Amino acid sequence: MVSGRRLVYARAMAETHTAPDALPRAPAEARRPSIGLGLSARLLLLTVFFVMLAELLIWAPSISRFRKVSLEEHVAKGHLAALALEATPDYMVDRELEDELLRHAEAYGIVLHRPQRHMLALSQDMPPKVDLTVDLRQGMFPMWIFDAVDTLVQTENRVLRVIGVSPKEPATAVEIIMDEAPLREAMFAYSGRILQLSVIISLITAGLVYVSLHWLLVRPMRRVTAAMTEFRDNPEDDSRVIVPGSRTDEVGIAERELAAMQSDLRTALRQKSRLAALGAAVAKINHDLRNSLATAMLVSDRLADIDDPEVKRVTPRLYDAIDRAVHLCSQTLIYASDARPRLRPSLFHVSELVAEVRAAEAGGQSGTTFELVNDVAFEVDVEADRDQLVRVLGNLVRNARDAGAGRVRVTARREAGRVVMEVTDDGPGLPETARDNLFQPFAGSARKGGTGLGLVIARDIVRAHGGDLSLAATGTDGTTFRLELPDRRGQAAP
Repeated sequence: MVSGRRLVYARAMAETHTAPDALPRAPAEARRPSIGLGLSARLLLLTVFFVMLAELLIWAPSISRFRKVSLEEHVAKGHLAALALEATPDYMVDRELEDELLRHAEAYGIVLHRPQRHMLALSQDMPPKVDLTVDLRQGMFPMWIFDAVDTLVQTENRVLRVIGVSPKEPATAVEIIMDEAPLREAMFAYSGRILQLSVIISLITAGLVYVSLHWLLVRPMRRVTAAMTEFRDNPEDDSRVIVPGSRTDEVGIAERELAAMQSDLRTALRQKSRLAALGAAVAKINHDLRNSLATAMLVSDRLADIDDPEVKRVTPRLYDAIDRAVHLCSQTLIYASDARPRLRPSLFHVSELVAEVRAAEAGGQSGTTFELVNDVAFEVDVEADRDQLVRVLGNLVRNARDAGAGRVRVTARREAGRVVMEVTDDGPGLPETARDNLFQPFAGSARKGGTGLGLVIARDIVRAHGGDLSLAATGTDGTTFRLELPDRRGQAAP
């Protein structure tokens, strides 16, 4: 039994962990946004884009309205030109005056239709052929937009026959024949004026929005970003904590929360530095204690050979004391290293794992009534670090035995892509203080003199595998711990 204890002691003291790598720190240039991709430039471009989009939506009805009004003005001019015929006794004028009236009306011909009265007409001898008839008395808003776009996309002149109501005499219908090219040129000129006005409005609006947002949002965000960058460079410097302003909006809340977070983090870092120094001191103390334990182990070997009843009575107590000291030293060193365990995964049956733990516990506890029941089906296997899982399962079994359990049952099954193991004992259950501080170092132990590091280290090992360790149930009839590991065989491609 002494040689077995020596083996456990040597393994516990020989376990080492690799320190985690430091997080990469980005260079200072990478922490500052470029000018072209900065928030201010994006806001400026987006404002210009949205203003131009709004102007485009305004241009469509505006250009259709411009076309309709222009045609109505031609109708009004045609009515005025035709009224000259009423000044003559036979409602006719000479050719020269007729051509002059048509030229001022910008038309090839004009016809007035009056109800129950005679019809007046001005016309050239050979008017051109009409290409399109436009009736201003009909149509709705969408059709006017479509007609305006149709006029703009034309590349050749068309002759229009425009029919409308006179603005001075609603009962009089006026019909004129005119060219479309002058109308299209006027529409292009009007569109150009709208474009120029839109560009001016968009630039002015974008400039005002840019200045406003830069003052209200971008500058404070740059200040917050600069404070975060400076704090990251030296988080323990008190002068690098941001001084929040008096704003009551979201930016002010962010500044105050950042200041509080920096203060809390600085305090935590200082405490961590003290704990690191304390950990180094504990490691040195454990090194000296290891030598003392080695000497005590040699003395205990000599005592085991002495045939004295009193010595034989106190020797087991000495062994137990040395075991507790070895266990405390090894767990303290493992926890103080704060490193992820090195994993060497392999595929094995869970039942073999339980059998190995049962053999180890039986060898160290001969003569006791403690029983470890292996209730795991042989086909349940897992891909993990076997030695590490032996430590985890052995820790759970020893905790149950030390808590007063006489029987521990281990089961395993596959469930939703995971291998689930449950360790159930028949002990008295965990006390309330242990449940409240479970998995808390130096606070979650259920037995007197315990450190509570065993469960913490066991859960770290399981989480390093991608799983988790949790308390499933506890009560007067016993306690159950649930251990989950990824079922990597079930995730593999067929």
